Amino acid sequence: MGHVDFDFDTAIDRTGTWSVQWDGVADRFGAAAAHGMLPFTISDMDFASPPVVLDALHRRIAHGVLGYTDWRNDDFLSAVRHWFASRYDTAIDTDRLVYAPSVLNQLSQLLRMWTGPGDGVVVHTPTYDGFLKAISGLGRELRGAPVGDTAALERQLARPGSKVLLLCSPHNPTGRVWTESELTEFARLAEVYGVAVISDEIHADFLHADFLREDVVHEDVVHEDFFRDGPAPARSRTAGTPRARHLPWTRFGSGRWALITSGSKAFNFPALSGSYGIIGDPADHAAFVRRMATGEGLESPAVLALTAHIAAYREGAPWLDALNTYVEQNLLLLADRLNTAFPQLAWRPPEAGYLAWIDLRPLGIDDDPLQRELVEREKVAIMRGSTYGAGGDGFVRLNVGCPRAKAERGADALIRALGRLAS
Repeated sequence: MGHVDFDFDTAIDRTGTWSVQWDGVADRFGAAAAHGMLPFTISDMDFASPPVVLDALHRRIAHGVLGYTDWRNDDFLSAVRHWFASRYDTAIDTDRLVYAPSVLNQLSQLLRMWTGPGDGVVVHTPTYDGFLKAISGLGRELRGAPVGDTAALERQLARPGSKVLLLCSPHNPTGRVWTESELTEFARLAEVYGVAVISDEIHADFLHADFLREDVVHEDVVHEDFFRDGPAPARSRTAGTPRARHLPWTRFGSGRWALITSGSKAFNFPALSGSYGIIGDPADHAAFVRRMATGEGLESPAVLALTAHIAAYREGAPWLDALNTYVEQNLLLLADRLNTAFPQLAWRPPEAGYLAWIDLRPLGIDDDPLQRELVEREKVAIMRGSTYGAGGDGFVRLNVGCPRAKAERGADALIRALGRLAS
C-alpha cells in the first residue's frame, strides 16, 4: 500500500470525546482562552487508528465476552517478536517481557524497585514532562545533563546516590535519535558507575529520512507547491534514502536494565491503556511480574489493547510507513515557512517523531509575551519549552501529527505571532 491508500487529510472532530488535547486545553491554557482554541499540545495524533486495528477491535467486540485475559499468549508475544525483528532487525527474548497499563506505570514500578526516596535519577535535559512528574512524585531527585553533553552526563552518574539512567530513545522533546556510539557510551558509563538503565522507546517507530536533517535548511529544497498536488515529489525521497536508525536497548544492556514501550504512540491508541517492557535480569523480571500481579493487582490486561497491538504489529506497517511520509511533509512545510520568515532560525526538523522542537532564541523573544500572542490573539495552544524543564526556555514544542490543513494553521499562527513580537 502507498500513501494514496490512506486518508490523513480529512479532519476528524475530536471535541466532546473527552480528549485531553482538545477538551482539556483549558487545564493548561485557562478556561477564558480555551473556547475555540486549536491545540498542538500533547503527543497524541488527530488521525484515526489504522483500519487493520479498528477492524480487529470490531471483531473482538463482536465476540461479546470481555473477560479476564492473559497477556502471556503466543499471539501477542509472537507479534512483539515479529515487530522487533522486522522493524529494528533485533531478536528479543519474549521470556523477558512484562506488561503494564502504560509506559509511565512501568517507569514508576521500576523506580520503586530500583531506587529509594532521595536517590538520583539521571536524565537528558530538556526532558519529557511525564518523567519530571514521575521522578518528583516518587520523591526521587532528578539529575539532568544537557542532550549531547556526555561529560555532564558522566558527572551526574558519578554523583553519590545516582541509581538510574533514564533514557528517552528517541528523545522527547528534541526528537534526537541516539547513535550506536552514543548508546554504547551510555552503557559503558552505566556499568562503570553501577547504575540501572531504563530506556523509554515509545517514539521509536517515527524515524525520518536523512534529508530532513541536512537539506531542509537550504531555501531551494521546499516550496509551497510541494504540498498542493498529493504525495511528495521525487526530490523529497530518493530510492534507498537512509533513515535515522533506532537501536533498541536490548542490544546494549548489561547488568540491571529495562526497555519500556508501547505500540500506542505509533498507531494512536493510547486510550486503550497498554504497554509492555523487556527486563534483562531474570530475578528483576520475576520481581516485576510478581509486583504487578500481587501488590498492584494488574495481572490481567485490557483485552482491546492486546488486540490492537497484535493487529498493528502484524499488519500495520504499511499504514505506519505512509503516516511517516505524511508527517515528514508536515515537518517540511513547517521548516519551509519558518525559515522563509525567519532565516536566522535555520530550523531543522527532528530525526524522529511528530513533535517539532523549535529553538526561537535567535529571535530574542520572551516566552510569556509569545504565549499571550498565541493564546489570546491567534487562539492556538502550543507548548512552551519550559514545560520540559532545564534547557527548555526559548523553545516551543508543536505537534504536527495532524491533517495538513491544521499543521498549516499552526505554522502560520506561530509565524504571525513571532512577526509581531520581533518587529
